[in-house]
Amino acid sequence: MGKLDGKVAVITGAASGMGAATAQLFASEGARVLVTDMNEAKGQDVAERLGPNGEFKRVDVSREEDIAAAVDQVRSGWGRLDVMFNNAGFGGARGPIESISEADFDLTVDVLLKGVFFGMKHAAPIMKQQGFGSIISTASVAGLQAGESPHLYTATKAAVIHLTKSVALELGQQGIRVNAICPGVVATPLAHGPLDEERRKKFRDRFGRHQPIGRVGEAEDIAQAALFLASDDSTFITGTAMVVDGGAYAGRPWHRQSELMTGQGPIKLYRPEGR
Repeated sequence: MGKLDGKVAVITGAASGMGAATAQLFASEGARVLVTDMNEAKGQDVAERLGPNGEFKRVDVSREEDIAAAVDQVRSGWGRLDVMFNNAGFGGARGPIESISEADFDLTVDVLLKGVFFGMKHAAPIMKQQGFGSIISTASVAGLQAGESPHLYTATKAAVIHLTKSVALELGQQGIRVNAICPGVVATPLAHGPLDEERRKKFRDRFGRHQPIGRVGEAEDIAQAALFLASDDSTFITGTAMVVDGGAYAGRPWHRQSELMTGQGPIKLYRPEGR
């Protein structure tokens, strides 16, 4: 018995990275998955690897009609929608505040915030009719703490977290749970770009030193969090922003604190004279 036997999921941004890993995990746990993405070739490949449990649909999450069509496809084809995972994203506009154009602002907000809003909006009616469902959105630890990501990425991820809480309050009495996942540094193309294996290893080594748990995240780590929130294991959890970051949001690893405070090696305890 899989944790998602008989369930139907729509995952946006599922052609690679965390979305693809989640699609594979959901299907292995018994779910039928509509893989959606703008990259048709990679999206089709992910769906084909899911076998009869997978289908692909090209979706631009900034277009409301695309999200509506994806929900309609699973409603008409599979008769239900149990999980809506609003995962699609990109780095968005970069640079100092005075350099960001209106066009780049609009595109960033359209993908990272409006795309999540549209997913919630169009999942809600079918889930209300069913009397159950789980809406999950990919936020970020950047939405909890500034200084690690571009301005608009940080702002939109904070908005996703707050939108999650607000919509959870509305939909809870209809049996619909609404939660967000806040990844830290995860070794995906969004984080490190198109790298060869040697440079990916260097990326993991470099950023792994900054995590209390001693490694960067992998796409499968986020997929496992999404599985928990999608499954009946989390039926009393809603309105949360689940941090999945190896402890980075909690603070610096102990060895880095020691180096910063002493300027050299491990901290030596201070003992007052005569003790």
